[in-house]
Amino acid sequence: MAADAELLIDRRRLRRKLSLWRVLGIGGLVVAAGAVGFRVRAGTESALFGAVQPQIARISVSGFIAGSEATTKLMKRIGESSAVQGVVVSINSPGGTTTGSEELFRNLRQLAEKKPIVAFVDGTAASGAYITAIAADHIVARETAIVGSIGVLFQYPDVSGLLDKVGVKVESIKSSPLKAEPSGFSPTSPEARAALAAVVGDTYGWFKGLVADRRKLSEADLARVADGRVFSGRQSVPLRLVDELGGERQAVAWLETERKVAKNLPVRDWKPASESGFQLWSALGFGADLAGLEGLGARLRAIGSEAGGIAEGGLMAVWRPEPASAR
Repeated sequence: MAADAELLIDRRRLRRKLSLWRVLGIGGLVVAAGAVGFRVRAGTESALFGAVQPQIARISVSGFIAGSEATTKLMKRIGESSAVQGVVVSINSPGGTTTGSEELFRNLRQLAEKKPIVAFVDGTAASGAYITAIAADHIVARETAIVGSIGVLFQYPDVSGLLDKVGVKVESIKSSPLKAEPSGFSPTSPEARAALAAVVGDTYGWFKGLVADRRKLSEADLARVADGRVFSGRQSVPLRLVDELGGERQAVAWLETERKVAKNLPVRDWKPASESGFQLWSALGFGADLAGLEGLGARLRAIGSEAGGIAEGGLMAVWRPEPASAR
């Protein structure tokens, strides 16, 4: 009987513990649901309030630049907003595809017809990202920022030597010798190399023409900066690649003094709507973040963005320092 009594007492204790954890669990769910509801409600109210409050819009350009319909729609929304009095384009990017950079440049120039725009180089504005910067009417850069890398790149792998070693041969039937060149499965012929060089040269000429026109550079001045090298922010001012050294505060001050934007307006982030699709690299990056490896997560997402741009094909205007082992 004593054993039965002890067993009954143990069961009651266990039930009390389970009941306590159930209450705590339900309470936690209620608190979490309330917090989510509050954040959603606050976010909605903030968005509605921000849509009518006079402000300066901040557009952030970072990572690999590729074409984006969401970014195009963002520019349109900003241009049509009566609340936006000016735009700061905050740039920290090594560039991207030439087509993506061209699209971003055109969209910013169209936006500039409706809103005054200033560019702020917050880290790097190289290659295609510099094309983004010159779309603005004034460029502010930090003293230690990286600017320039005016040039065009076309890279492709040549795995023909590896295929020979493993005994694999790729056959192809082409309508003409230059069709689908370079293939990567065979050494590039002189004719194919010359054809590719002509495309790169033509796009390089287009890039230089944009810089000369937007920065008002003479042929001699352009030649000093258009050999593919990068410059610091301090070097870029006398070379006329940027107009002023400073931070975002100086960029906003330019809008206030030169474009008569009202002073002390809040600077609000405007971001493109999320595009559909949960890509593998994004998933891997998220997993790395959960594991506490934020640096690895950011790198995986960057690889995914770059791989996406390369998969689309085309030339790249991107600053990619060559590793010492490859020199």
